[in-house]
Amino acid sequence: MDKTIDTEWTSLLRFLPGPWREELRDLLCFELRIRDGRPLQSVGPSGGSVHAITVTSADIKHLVAAFSQSSLYAFEEELKQGYITLPGGHRVGFAGKALLDSDGKVRGLKDISGICLRVARSVLGCADRLLPALLDQYGAPYHLLLVSPPQGGKTTLLRDIARQVSDGGKRVCIVDERSEIAGCYQGRPQLDVGMFTDVLDGCPKAQGMLMALRALSPEVLVTDEIGRTEDVLAIEETLNAGVRVLATAHGANLQEVTKRPQIRDLMERQLFQRIIILSNRAGPGTVEFVGAPLISR
Repeated sequence: MDKTIDTEWTSLLRFLPGPWREELRDLLCFELRIRDGRPLQSVGPSGGSVHAITVTSADIKHLVAAFSQSSLYAFEEELKQGYITLPGGHRVGFAGKALLDSDGKVRGLKDISGICLRVARSVLGCADRLLPALLDQYGAPYHLLLVSPPQGGKTTLLRDIARQVSDGGKRVCIVDERSEIAGCYQGRPQLDVGMFTDVLDGCPKAQGMLMALRALSPEVLVTDEIGRTEDVLAIEETLNAGVRVLATAHGANLQEVTKRPQIRDLMERQLFQRIIILSNRAGPGTVEFVGAPLISR
């Protein structure tokens, strides 16, 4: 068994209802899907598995109480985003009844009926063999776009690239809108993102990139899942400031990603100098391509 995953999973067992712990103790798991009145489902390296445990309303209430750690106000505030982050960087997403304010914006959730528990994991060194192709002659990273389908390993690879660039002496800033790259808990990264890295946790990407430029003087800026017009405008300003950009985008291949006009424009102007394409073909993190992008106008 992968001891890294085992250790990380073990740290989560204390949140689970007592009767579940023995059965799930040796589970090799990336995600645990918990739905009221339905069988427990796990997602691991070989796909999904359904367990003999049937989730009850009492189980859901136990988990909500365990996750809130008796701080219901803080828990309610975090639920506005639909998820919370646990110690260790593990992320918990919730399904239930949305509560809206007078402007139609979500102000929280109630009647929680579903939970998605995602195990945070760093794979130190997973970028080792790719890194030489991603650095220029001065050891600075090229502007990079990392493409993969969901659960293709792009955030894990991006995290390790950021860590190695930071530990190599570059000032790195991560704009971590969904708390997935650094896995911050109470503002502190729970995953290794490098010695010289600052993190703007839970900050919208476009706003965070501009905040970083003004206040943190990064040499390298890292962010996840670009695609909106405001993201692209912020990336352009970052590039114009001489800061290297490492970003990801959802897609099965380059053709799929460049169907989005904003990203296609960046690629046609060759603002990204390197691209990595990952797939799940031989498991998460399968490298299909690494090099300079070739985009026809």
